Amino acid sequence: MADTQAGADRKRVLIAEDEALIRLDLAEMLVEEGYDVVGEAGDGETAVRLAEDLRPDLVILDIKMPIMDGLAAAERIAGGRIAPVVILTAFSQRDLVERARAAGAMAYLVKPFQKSDLVPAVEIALSRYSEIAALESEVAGLTDRLETRKSVERAKGELMTKFQMTEPQAFKWIQRTAMDHRMTMREVADRILAEGQEAGGAQTATS
Repeated sequence: MADTQAGADRKRVLIAEDEALIRLDLAEMLVEEGYDVVGEAGDGETAVRLAEDLRPDLVILDIKMPIMDGLAAAERIAGGRIAPVVILTAFSQRDLVERARAAGAMAYLVKPFQKSDLVPAVEIALSRYSEIAALESEVAGLTDRLETRKSVERAKGELMTKFQMTEPQAFKWIQRTAMDHRMTMREVADRILAEGQEAGGAQTATS
């Protein structure tokens, strides 16, 4: 896969992990999978500064770090719309996963992890972040933005169930349909949901 993300397509990743060996392993795995590791940090404060300076495509943060922990760093990085965040957590810290989501993390990874765990987490974070960016560029108000995200999430679920699509495929279908028909993604999502309800109503009537 290392050759498939050539040139400009290679995603730039910043790693923040206070344990040097884990940081080294992580960097090696990412490079082997075709990502560019553009920066490394051993604490959250340095991670935030590097993220602001380097503007990477993705930041991987360990939850437990000195000076500033991963949750605080995630809030700063995600809140500043700098990059999507993947949180690293030990198995005993699973209770922190919800706090990580609240801090703006797009995905999380439980240590010890394999390369087969890492790549899906990275791709999920990149995919979700691009979805949110696309929705936010379409909708200005916060309330409307939240409602749009809810509608699109439900419509994605409908498409995934009905047509066996993956989550990214469902989102791209909604996005492409909106562009082709000069509609907003909210309008496309609402139409999908309405058709789903009509189909459900028809089945109920005939049963």
